[in-house]
Amino acid sequence: MAEPIIEADGLVRRFGKVEALAGLDLTAHSGQVTAVLGPNGAGKTTFVRTVATLVRPEAGRLRVAGVDAARHPGRVRQIIGLAGQYAAVEPTMTGRENLRMVARLYGRSRRQAAGGAQEVLARLGLEDVADRRVATYSGGLRRRLDLGATLVGAPRLLLLDEPTTGLDPRSRNHLWDAIRDLVARGTDVLLTTQYLDEADQLAHQVAIIDHGRVIAHGRPAELKARAGRDMIEVRARHPADLPALVRALAPVGAGEPRVDAGTGRVAVPAAGGPRALTAAVRALGDLGLAVDDIALRRPTLDEVFLTLTGGPSRPGGGDRPEHAPEHAGRA
Repeated sequence: MAEPIIEADGLVRRFGKVEALAGLDLTAHSGQVTAVLGPNGAGKTTFVRTVATLVRPEAGRLRVAGVDAARHPGRVRQIIGLAGQYAAVEPTMTGRENLRMVARLYGRSRRQAAGGAQEVLARLGLEDVADRRVATYSGGLRRRLDLGATLVGAPRLLLLDEPTTGLDPRSRNHLWDAIRDLVARGTDVLLTTQYLDEADQLAHQVAIIDHGRVIAHGRPAELKARAGRDMIEVRARHPADLPALVRALAPVGAGEPRVDAGTGRVAVPAAGGPRALTAAVRALGDLGLAVDDIALRRPTLDEVFLTLTGGPSRPGGGDRPEHAPEHAGRA
């Protein structure tokens, strides 16, 4: 197996009374996309900022591509590109001007910056808007341009902190395609996300962080299997039928049905997979209950956390450094 691109051993970082990293251990291997999942406040952003050398750990050891990040942060910055949670692009400049500026900051000549900007624009499908001011871009276009700005420096490791938060499905798919293309060209990727489906789409390995520690690690399918059984989920056509749906599903499930009155949904753990779904359809039919949707689905991210941690993580913002901006710029 190739040398790990990231080796974190026992990382500790506190911000006031908040312990953002509490002895975090994580190894990410080259040639893979590693996704770090966790709710707000779990420590994801602090970990990314630590790998980017924007935050110095109080204890533990961190190596990036074999380089000690504490002793040689400058060498680490030459290896990485960073796109934070919010697009760090200059709205008064065009997309092309943004990319050329960042390339120059990386030390490229004017000719190299122009050529690199054009290559990135083509790769990310931004040629049609390259000469428009970024202030006119949609959120999805800004995120793609922000990703492109990390690429003009040809990083070996790309750090993406919740890259698709707030994007519509089409913009998210465009960004996913761009990330897949980068990986195919040999760029290693570490991304943080709150979306298990994003990890399913992109990641070879997933690490789940809660309260500053890695609590589970493996392939997406393995983690979902650890979260418990599949779920049968039914959406009632008439809200008044919710109690009857619960009575119908209770005998065919492997646990107590859960009701979401706001969405008109009832979910119950499935024993026997597709056979349980068939039994549920038969039970609903026997009672003549009309439903708008019924499906067998894998556990959600919320259910993964409830299973693995016994409860939710602390509420949002706990892993953000005090007095620090939400986007600290580009490494």
